[in-house]
Amino acid sequence: MEIFKIVTLSLSGLLLFFVGSMRLINPIKTYLKNSGIKLDKDVDLLNEMRGVSSVMLVGGLIILLGTLIPELTLTSHIVATLLFIGFAIGRILSFSLDGKPNKQIIQGLISELVLGTLNVVVLINILA
Repeated sequence: MEIFKIVTLSLSGLLLFFVGSMRLINPIKTYLKNSGIKLDKDVDLLNEMRGVSSVMLVGGLIILLGTLIPELTLTSHIVATLLFIGFAIGRILSFSLDGKPNKQIIQGLISELVLGTLNVVVLINILA
C-alpha cells in the first residue's frame, strides 16, 4: 500500500503542479490547448484564472511534499481529495445546469474523479 500511496500522491501532485503553473504563466494559451476554451484578454477574467491556477500550483506542491515528508502524507491526501473531488463536483454541477461541455473538459472530469477516488481510497486505508 505504501507504493500505491506514493504513486497516487505523485500523480496528483504533478498534475496539479503542472497544470497550475502552465495556467498561471500563460492562461490564454494553456486554456485553449488543454480545454479548448478561448479566453479574451479580459483583465478580470485573467485575474480569476490565475487565482485558481495558483491554488492548483500550491496544492500540487503540498501534495508532492507528502511524498517526501511522511508527516505530511495524510495532509497531502486530504488536500488532493478536496481539490480533485471539489473540481469534479463543480464540473458535474455545471454539466447539469449549463449543458454538456467539450470532450477535453469531460476528460478532465474523468481524471479528477479517478484521482479523487484514489486519494479517498488511500485516506480510508490510512484512517482504518
